[in-house]
Amino acid sequence: MIQTPTSSSLPPVLAGPILRRLEPGRLVLWLVGSAPLRLTLQLEPTGEPARQLALDATCCRVLPIGRHAYLHLIDVSLPEPLPQDTVIHYDLIAALDGGVDANIAQWAPHLLHDGATRPSLVLRSRADDILFGSCRKPHHPSRDGLARADDLLAERIDRADARPAMLMMCGDQVYADDVAGPMLAAIHALIRRLGLYGECLEGAVVADSVALYAHPASYYRREDLLPAFKSNEALRERFFGGVEKPIFTTANAHNHLVTLAEVMAMYLLVWSPVPWQLVPQPPIPVLDAEHARRWRNEAKALQGFRSDLPNAARLLAHVQTLMIFDDHDITDDWNLSAKWETTAYEHPFSRRIVGNALMAYMLCQGWGNRPDVFGALLDDMDALTAAPDAVDRLDAAAQDALIGRLLSFGQWDYVLRTQPTVIVLDTRTRRWRSRRLPSRPSGLMDWESLTDLQHELLDETAAVIVSPTPMFGVKLIEVVQRVFAFGGQALTVDAENWMAHRGAASVMLNIFRHSRTPGNYVILSGDVHYSFAYDVQVRDRDRTPHIWQITSSGIKNEFPRRLLDWLDRLNRWLYAPRSPLNWFTQRRDLKILPRLPDQRHRGERLWNSAGIGQVWLDTQGRPARIVQHNADGRPSTHFLEPNQPASATATTEQPSASA
Repeated sequence: MIQTPTSSSLPPVLAGPILRRLEPGRLVLWLVGSAPLRLTLQLEPTGEPARQLALDATCCRVLPIGRHAYLHLIDVSLPEPLPQDTVIHYDLIAALDGGVDANIAQWAPHLLHDGATRPSLVLRSRADDILFGSCRKPHHPSRDGLARADDLLAERIDRADARPAMLMMCGDQVYADDVAGPMLAAIHALIRRLGLYGECLEGAVVADSVALYAHPASYYRREDLLPAFKSNEALRERFFGGVEKPIFTTANAHNHLVTLAEVMAMYLLVWSPVPWQLVPQPPIPVLDAEHARRWRNEAKALQGFRSDLPNAARLLAHVQTLMIFDDHDITDDWNLSAKWETTAYEHPFSRRIVGNALMAYMLCQGWGNRPDVFGALLDDMDALTAAPDAVDRLDAAAQDALIGRLLSFGQWDYVLRTQPTVIVLDTRTRRWRSRRLPSRPSGLMDWESLTDLQHELLDETAAVIVSPTPMFGVKLIEVVQRVFAFGGQALTVDAENWMAHRGAASVMLNIFRHSRTPGNYVILSGDVHYSFAYDVQVRDRDRTPHIWQITSSGIKNEFPRRLLDWLDRLNRWLYAPRSPLNWFTQRRDLKILPRLPDQRHRGERLWNSAGIGQVWLDTQGRPARIVQHNADGRPSTHFLEPNQPASATATTEQPSASA
């Protein structure tokens, strides 16, 4: 007989704390406990007396996601503002059963740097030092860029002026659609251990989540279980015009996450080492030889991910972390076209799959960016999880109703009124859809959302725009995507870029030209699995706005090396800054100069290495230095200004105060 665990046999905190949006008068933190916790927050700025705040229901919302898993959404308004540009030590004291108190050093010692007794944070007065990146796939064989960033932080942990203002996660923080077999086994083991809530599944060939987890096709063959109209083949025909791509569009979706419990367990396992200690090493299920070989390779890669995970969690406990979704947080090619949306959302099962991932995103990522707009949705979530049935399944009607509200929710984007202003774009849910040709790629933002963006930019002198997909990408790749899209195969090449939709591209360029929008823009992006930096000028008679497109990708992912080498080389030949081919594209209105990586060997413009990006800005909001910190231990790669020799690269990662 298997004994059901109790909360007392589990660690009090399963994941977190993660520092989310931080301001002098307000702190937002996220953590997950194995039971509802009575927490006290301690704050001690350097040179000031310690402060202590009891986190009651007015500032700590507790949401159950299982019998032994509780989200703690902490949003504290401080009676007295905290100082900026000062190291502030903090602690969370949990009152446990039996009158015992435990602090972070006791329940999460992996979050402390050597010699420290508490973690710390810094509220920077300027957003002039930003870590950023995207695409963190646990079973990719590269090292974890978040662990590399933690190494950098450890070198200067006591220097407030050397701490980054924020870590900006630009998309694909999790891969709900590309899951390793051993990771899926760990997810299922964690669901059982924590009693995460199950659900009924309408429109599937299995009745509920329990049947899904136990089905022989649950590992590496989930496409056989996924949405059916008359048959799975008919669904593939409707989605892909006869091209067999399993579950929606990603070619790696054989273990695509389906239930809310699966996605929530994934978040716990990618953000904290603690849940891994609760699940045994999963045995290999009955698999054919090819899938057994794949399992072993994935298990080896996951061992590397787990070894880096304590450092990644420590980074998230020390640096303000902001996030925005991209497609893999939900599913590959999410909302790529109007046809995709109609097909996905008309079927109850595919709608549930997308909705569950979006619900988990709200709880684990979206809320911490902009807590004020999620109150009603959290009320609905609270009602959904308050009364599971006798076998711990959520009410299907209430779950589908909440998913409907999430799919129509329009406030995923957000603005940080820092210096310079940081504007984070939603390029997934407010798209410019083609009504005449529904299968053509949608514009990444519709006219209304672009108008909202222009309003946010008015009278600013400089701005940092976070666009998960680069606004100015590799032209050759964009042309290839356009050719495939014209032939009706947009899904085959992920034909999603700003220039793919003429209307959205034209409006964006007009925003840059507007007389009352900034003169300097820094655009931070990810998505593409390689890194690059462009200096861009928009040609205009009255003014010349300056734009820097800076892309860092992936945190734990890379592009196929040989293919990228060829694409990079062909792009240099065909679309050099003075190439006449540019006049047949949107680039006729632009002057684009690439910044070359200082470690290039054959003239590369694109840098293909997992890691984390970092940009320092001067007082005018212009990049003083652009760096990609390589996760594999190589020296950091600097992107040089046009005509800057490689010898000019500084030996230190931080520019001088005069930069």
